[in-house]
Amino acid sequence: MPSEMDAYTIAEFGDPDVFEQTTVEVPDPAPDEIRVEVVASSVNPVDYKIRQGYIPEFTPEFPATLHCDVSGVVDAVGEDVEAFDVGDEVYGMPGGAGRQGSLADYVVGHAGTFAHAPDSIPLEDSAALPVVALTAWEMLADKTSVDIDDDVLVYGATGGVGHIGVQLADWFGANVVATGSTDAKRSLAADLGADATVDYTQTDVATYVDEYTGGDGFDVVFDPIGDDHINTSFEAVQPYGAVVTTESSEAEDVDLAPMHATSLELGVVLVIYPVLAGERQERIGEELDTIATLVDKGTVAPHIDDRYTFDEVADAHRRAEEGDFVGKLLLVNE
Repeated sequence: MPSEMDAYTIAEFGDPDVFEQTTVEVPDPAPDEIRVEVVASSVNPVDYKIRQGYIPEFTPEFPATLHCDVSGVVDAVGEDVEAFDVGDEVYGMPGGAGRQGSLADYVVGHAGTFAHAPDSIPLEDSAALPVVALTAWEMLADKTSVDIDDDVLVYGATGGVGHIGVQLADWFGANVVATGSTDAKRSLAADLGADATVDYTQTDVATYVDEYTGGDGFDVVFDPIGDDHINTSFEAVQPYGAVVTTESSEAEDVDLAPMHATSLELGVVLVIYPVLAGERQERIGEELDTIATLVDKGTVAPHIDDRYTFDEVADAHRRAEEGDFVGKLLLVNE
């Protein structure tokens, strides 16, 4: 077992070129932790927002190893860990926010932040799932419930969280209406399970509410975008309905009066909170077990737009910030 490993770290906040390939000590797992030899990670908005310095309270200690998502093979098991053995293929969300992350040859994390990887997809592909699939699951199965024939509107339907949200809402039996700004995005959303798609850049809220709900409004609005979409969500949802979102902290001029006026529910998800708080981390693994089962049943699949190697992390972050992709960008440790 080597004593040192390659890691891609940042010593300060900055643009994508702030990443440096460095040599650091291989971490040992503490009690209740496992060490994983990293096969892949993927890019999420939280990763580049940490790098930019936008959310300094989430930043691991400098020099910081970023990235929350990981897939790989268990290399060592700490005391009191019974769920995993050396050689197990796993995926998870052990760090990258608050503690050192997965952009390295090895990562350690609480055993509760991992699950056995899906069998039906390549191990590296499962690294595209944890943050986005956990977020979509908690939005639709924790912050609200979706019943058969419910009308569900999914904003950002081909983004990381959105493309999983479409698949889950379809599995729950909802009538799924998905938004997309281009023909290609709307076509992908339909392939993922949307019953109808909307060009939100050309269609106002009242028009698609009338067309797809008879003017009543949607039972659930799934909003992984935030900003102005929160106000739009309040316009699109029916009385007593639910808006579920991830980004309310970034929204400006949000008017919460409609929530009171029509008795709405608002659910906000921060899926990395158990890692940040160091509490209830088993919640992550339990939900990832469910997601792996859904993947193996063919219910959910990650859509990977492009693949980069770890030494191309700067290019992957630039692409992620520009937003000219659908689904996820994967980072493979070669």
